[in-house]
Amino acid sequence: MLSIINVWKGFTHGEFEMSQPPTITQQSPKDYIVDPRENIVIQCEAKGKPPPSFSWTRNGTHFDIDKDSQVTMKPNSGTLVINIMNGGKAEAYEGVYQCTARNERGAAVSNNIMIRPSRSPLWTKEKLEPNHVREGDSLVLHCRPPVGLPPPIIFWMDNAFQRLPQSERVSQGLNGDLYFSNVQPEDTREDYICYARFNHTQTIQQKQPISVKVYSMDSLNDTIAANLSDTDIYGAKPVTERQPVLLTPTGSTSTKVELRGNVLLLECIAAGLPTPVIRWIKEGGELPANRTFFENFKKTLKIIDVSEADSGNYKCIARNTLGSVYHVISVTVKAAPYWITAPRNLVLSPGEDGTLICRANGNPKPSISWLANGVPIAIAPEDPSRKVDGDTIIFSHVQERSSAVYQCNASNEYGYLLANAFVNVLAEPPRILTPANKLYQVIADSPALLDCAYFGSPKPEIEWFKGVKGSILRGNEYVFHDNGTLEIPVAQKNSAGTYTCVARNELGKIQNEVHLEIKDPTMIIKQPEYKVIQRYGHASFECIIKHDSTLLPTVTWLKDNEELPDDERFLVGKDNLTIMNVTDKDDGTYTCVVNTTLDSVSASAVLTVVAAPPTPAIIYARPNPPFDLELTGQLERSITLSWIPGDENNSPITNFIIEYEDALHEPGVWHYQTEVPGTQTTVKLKLSPYVNYSFRVIAVNKIGRSQPSEPSDQYLTKSASPDENPANVQGIGSEPDNLVITWEPLKGFQSNGPGLQYKVSWRQKDVDDEWTSVIVANVSKYIVSGTPTFVPYEIKVQALNDLGYAPEPSEVIGHSGEDLPMVAPGNVQVHVINSTLAKVHWDPVPLKTVRGHLQGYKVYYWKVQSLSRRSRRHVEKKILTFRGNKTFGMLPGLEPYSSYKLNVRVVNGKGEGPASPDKVFNTPEGVPSSPSFLKITNPTLDSLTLEWGSPTHPNGVLTSYTLKFQPINNTHELGPLVEIRIPANESSLILKNLNYSTRYKFYFNAQTSVGSGSQITEEAVTIMDEAGILRPAVGAGKAMASRQVDIATQGWFIGLMCAVALLILILLIVCFIRRNKGGKYPVKEKEDAHADPEIQPMKEDDGTFGEYSDAEDHKPLKKGSRTPSDRTVKKEDSDDSLVDYGEGVNGQFNEDGSFIGQYSGKKEKEPAEGNESSEAPSPVNAMNSFV
Repeated sequence: MLSIINVWKGFTHGEFEMSQPPTITQQSPKDYIVDPRENIVIQCEAKGKPPPSFSWTRNGTHFDIDKDSQVTMKPNSGTLVINIMNGGKAEAYEGVYQCTARNERGAAVSNNIMIRPSRSPLWTKEKLEPNHVREGDSLVLHCRPPVGLPPPIIFWMDNAFQRLPQSERVSQGLNGDLYFSNVQPEDTREDYICYARFNHTQTIQQKQPISVKVYSMDSLNDTIAANLSDTDIYGAKPVTERQPVLLTPTGSTSTKVELRGNVLLLECIAAGLPTPVIRWIKEGGELPANRTFFENFKKTLKIIDVSEADSGNYKCIARNTLGSVYHVISVTVKAAPYWITAPRNLVLSPGEDGTLICRANGNPKPSISWLANGVPIAIAPEDPSRKVDGDTIIFSHVQERSSAVYQCNASNEYGYLLANAFVNVLAEPPRILTPANKLYQVIADSPALLDCAYFGSPKPEIEWFKGVKGSILRGNEYVFHDNGTLEIPVAQKNSAGTYTCVARNELGKIQNEVHLEIKDPTMIIKQPEYKVIQRYGHASFECIIKHDSTLLPTVTWLKDNEELPDDERFLVGKDNLTIMNVTDKDDGTYTCVVNTTLDSVSASAVLTVVAAPPTPAIIYARPNPPFDLELTGQLERSITLSWIPGDENNSPITNFIIEYEDALHEPGVWHYQTEVPGTQTTVKLKLSPYVNYSFRVIAVNKIGRSQPSEPSDQYLTKSASPDENPANVQGIGSEPDNLVITWEPLKGFQSNGPGLQYKVSWRQKDVDDEWTSVIVANVSKYIVSGTPTFVPYEIKVQALNDLGYAPEPSEVIGHSGEDLPMVAPGNVQVHVINSTLAKVHWDPVPLKTVRGHLQGYKVYYWKVQSLSRRSRRHVEKKILTFRGNKTFGMLPGLEPYSSYKLNVRVVNGKGEGPASPDKVFNTPEGVPSSPSFLKITNPTLDSLTLEWGSPTHPNGVLTSYTLKFQPINNTHELGPLVEIRIPANESSLILKNLNYSTRYKFYFNAQTSVGSGSQITEEAVTIMDEAGILRPAVGAGKAMASRQVDIATQGWFIGLMCAVALLILILLIVCFIRRNKGGKYPVKEKEDAHADPEIQPMKEDDGTFGEYSDAEDHKPLKKGSRTPSDRTVKKEDSDDSLVDYGEGVNGQFNEDGSFIGQYSGKKEKEPAEGNESSEAPSPVNAMNSFV
């Protein structure tokens, strides 16, 4: 019966649909604390056939979820989702929930799930008095955290959120209080803060800070002395040592009850001076090893996973130099129910017997009660095949109606256990789950396990046969397992073959065949050997293996059981490991591991690196050439070449290169043959027939290559038929009625003999034709004529010589010649996306009409005329090619407001097919280009004449022009912007009532119905009046002009600036002369007579001139205008500040560094004489004014 149940588990997940009572697969915990801010999810998942339906009870009564809009059940599941985040309250759903999963075979129930929302209440308000403690006394700071669900985690911190240090003297108890065995002056502080962290809601609550003031004996003595007369006797007693007293627990004895499997925590905290030390013992026994831990400086005894054997008396002893005190804690370990034998599912056949056993233990002993399909068995429907006997239900002669789910409840005062177990009565013929014809491969002399997983009710009998007509297997050489598996303990070569498994019961019979192959074991026939190598030498380990020819081995090398270092000095060959230039760190054990899919073998050897003897100064050079080449082991297709290495000249030889000469076909030409590591002086070379070989060897080290050795003796191999056929065979037609077959001819030594020729064969593919063959000379092409157009052919080319044919060649597919496509694409449609882009669609042509390899489609399109000008021009067709079998494409770069035509053609390797009918489409209007020119002529005192040309590309029907202009006054500021709309048919305009001798900037663009085009700009100046006096500029704008004009180029301005510069230079010279003499200027005396309280002379220690101040200094200082004492120029005063250009501080530069932004919103800096700076004219500042 157990095997039926085990196999039943496979059926419930397999392809067979068997009826099954419900089984609870997932449920929420019994005590389920939920976050009141989030939705409540109560899990209940179950499986069964047919799928079960679900229902719930709440607090023992039916819970109708359809009547509560906040509660939903997940589809195909019993999981409830209670929507708290959308207005629900978690407290309203507190209670005990139970889920029932039911189908036609029975009903399974979940545990009782207690739903409780977590709580993180605030600390109650309380007035905390400061703690005044004498040095050496004990102290307890009470935390008393709010009662939360679940209980909070307590910790003590200060105002800086740093944990308070704890020690044997100061520590936190299990109840959260902070205990001081004795206080010290350093314990004085006002920020002892108890924190409670509620993990479930991720919140932390803080208690009000507690203040502790410790009075030392010295401070008490000083206080007493200040209040007593000299004749009084005063002086507090020094800190008095005290023997231990327990702070917690109180008294000499206490009791503790803990549940089996939990963690037992016992605590003793003592006061005393010196600080007491705590020790724990168990009266009449030992503390359990491996489960006992001491925490909190041994004040807490922790025993994990407690059992009834841990009950007893535990004594804590607190001791210091003055004495000791103890406390005895009597521990009783109770137990919630736990399983001894949980009931297991039963799968029975009609008429069979079975039992459900439910055994549990606990302290006190739990009571056992049974339910059937969630109903107490006493009131459940009667079943004559069922008998309840305490913790066992006995079933006799069951019938299909006996199927049900039974619940066993084991409970005592500390908890309960609830288990579901179904009884499923089935009548099923045998079925075999192991795949048919499954192949098993094992290594010879190893066990072979052949599976025959089965199911049936009643339980089928299993028999095994070998071969088609073999007899039933019996005897000691086989082991028959209850799950149907056949075991051959020692599989030999003769164990291979086909095995048949037969399963039968009274309802039927079924059989299945599996196959067994026996493989040869993998062996290392030459193992790596122990090596002692001098430093910087070479070490080589061999690992030659023998394995079954059908298995693919992988060889891995390890160093000290780890991967080889990632170092290019480690060279892994097919059957060896070479370490170049070994160092001390290469010492170790090297292991060769050989793995196949069936077995693994390994072998190890040790490498010892020793120091090399001292050597004179080393001269490095290329190696000398090898010598004494010898050919041995001559065979038709191989030969062994050996040599003696030349002197390596202090640089180890890394490898040898072997070259050969074919004196028969290419005399005097040496070819690369192979290369081997520098530790190898013999190599077996593969040879080709009909070649007259000579060999030579070249040695290589880090310096370079040696000269080639002297050639070996010649060796002529016998002729043979070719080993290989030509490569790169292709069939491509050059004309519609031919097939050109090409190939790469064999090289001379590949011919293997004289008389090289090729047999060329072809036949039409997918047609029942015979091969057509010709034999041609040593050429590389053959043309087959008279073929149909573009049909596939099977082609093969075989080499042959005077001794025979090469192996049968592989076939390739080619095609006869292509012809132009016959049909144009149809249903061409154009979708205009915008004024410059269109999308064209077409239907693909039938592949048969392509008559070649479809390469794609070409779209020809051209502009017919502009819709605005109605003028034709030379038609320039454009072509876009779309690769592959595409049926649409995008046409970019179209001109707006134009008429276009297009057609589509299919393309193959031969060329283009016929064009589709021309398709006409129009592009919509766009914005125009800028006007072709803008000229400003006839300047007068108050007018300018503007002339312009229409846009080169109007891109539609012009609707108007827009002219914007603004004046630029003599301070390079832009005035107000004026905008004028001009009809589209105008080409000139006279602007009147302008200012005299004023520069204007003009912006001009054109518009269509779509919008405005790009603008063109110009500048012009009205002329001066007769008196030559400039009229005031109009406009209050504050943007700077881009051109430096007018005032800076006027003669009177240049003269004025020269005079000012000369005057400043004279003043500087006089200033230096007077300063050197230490005198004062009269200006200074005048300044003293008219002192301004806001102006203070600069001191010499500031690095400025305290003796002289410019007359301008008598003006109030402009904010931020004074130069710092370190003579640096502030950003707001710098003549070169970029803040004064462009758009505020956002001025930009071109890639070449030139400044962008012709105008800005800031007033330009005044010339030097207009600077309002009130700083003293030191030489540095004076020179800055000239720059």
